[in-house]
Amino acid sequence: MVKKADKNTARLKRHARVRKKISGTAARPRLNVFRSAKHIYAQLIDDVAGVTLVSASSMEKGFEGFGGNKEAAKKVGLAIAEKAVEKGISEVVFDRSGYLYHGRVKELAEGAREGGLKF
Repeated sequence: MVKKADKNTARLKRHARVRKKISGTAARPRLNVFRSAKHIYAQLIDDVAGVTLVSASSMEKGFEGFGGNKEAAKKVGLAIAEKAVEKGISEVVFDRSGYLYHGRVKELAEGAREGGLKF
């Protein structure tokens, strides 16, 4: 019998493998990305203290439009960069959470870079 591979399980394995190597600090937090079919989320995490410093998503009240496309991802990237700069954060470690660096994940990263984050 042929078993079909579960994409999310494979993604979580990739995510765990990458997370062994990267970690966020207060000076250089981890920019974590999560995408679902309808929305995209991003947060800056200090792994040493175990706290989320800044978050942005396509589900926030001020967000306009559909959250599951590249335009929405770019807006979320700009939003998280804006919030991070307000808190004095300029450098981050990018964590793509096992997703390919393509499409919405890439647009979010480019939006964050345009907003002033360095990674």
